Amino acid sequence: MNFEQQLKALVYFHLEEHKSGRDLTQILEEDDFARTAIAPPKGIKKSSFSEAINTRGLEQLTYVFEHLYAQAFDNLPAKYSELGELIAIDGSLIDAVLSMHWADYSKKSRKAKVHLGFNINRSIPSKIFLTNGKGAERPFVEKILSPGQTGITDRGYQHHKNFDLWHREGKYYVCRMKANTTKNVIRTNEINENTNVFYDAVVLLGTPNVSQTEEKVRIVAYRVKGKEYWIATNRFDLTAEQIAMIYKLRWEIEKFFAWWKRHLKVYHLIARSEYGLMVQILAGLITYLLIAIYCYKNYNEKVSIKRVRSLRIAIRNESRSFLQNQKTESSYSLYAKT
Repeated sequence: MNFEQQLKALVYFHLEEHKSGRDLTQILEEDDFARTAIAPPKGIKKSSFSEAINTRGLEQLTYVFEHLYAQAFDNLPAKYSELGELIAIDGSLIDAVLSMHWADYSKKSRKAKVHLGFNINRSIPSKIFLTNGKGAERPFVEKILSPGQTGITDRGYQHHKNFDLWHREGKYYVCRMKANTTKNVIRTNEINENTNVFYDAVVLLGTPNVSQTEEKVRIVAYRVKGKEYWIATNRFDLTAEQIAMIYKLRWEIEKFFAWWKRHLKVYHLIARSEYGLMVQILAGLITYLLIAIYCYKNYNEKVSIKRVRSLRIAIRNESRSFLQNQKTESSYSLYAKT
């Protein structure tokens, strides 16, 4: 199985919602279209498929993902361009099996964790990293976020030295923080009483001589249905209402994780090694990017299950036409020989 066949098989696995490597290899062996158009000419057994997934293709898949992301970035519209380039950052756990010793999580369970950057403006994944389930999330902001971009993170990413570091590197952040964090107020900003924002100030954040930021931090707080959200940011150029809106957009990465897992079956394991799982995850991201480009090009829409179903139906219709042509050509060849 060469790389092209490997990639086609993995995209087919995610697009058609297969749930295991055994399921996929059986389809590649028994389904006429998959056997002819996707599987290697001589077919492939489960053991050979597993060996390929766990040992080959990672570098090539990384290359394909990065170039597809660049293509999608250039072609998909930026929905929130007035707010800058927004990247939501979060981690997501993947249930592993006990034999996956590298996926350390607890004595009774194994889990891996993906650390993802999600481009909010274009609704596409931008960067991905994989660790065991205990992998710390904060260090991956540095790897995911580029200068000029604004990273949107939850409370688990609050770290005052990191706030200073990101600011000095020209990276922006909008991070939910603990409400009781010590604040040394430098100045307060005027509040628009007609909004749900009730606090806006520039501060040094944290306890002096212990954990206080060296760079100034802006704190914006707002209420939604009686619940308070305290946001730390170095975006001094936006209104408090825009800061609140940016943090609300963090929910988009949660929706992506849920959709990606449900409709592309990305977390159904077909690999057990860390290498192989990263191959599987990258193939799932590539599939999503292909769908995103397809939905915009053909329907001027974001990814939706409705359009994915239409795509699956179109592929099946084409497969029937493909197989009919194969039979016709075969019959013609047999007739010509006789």
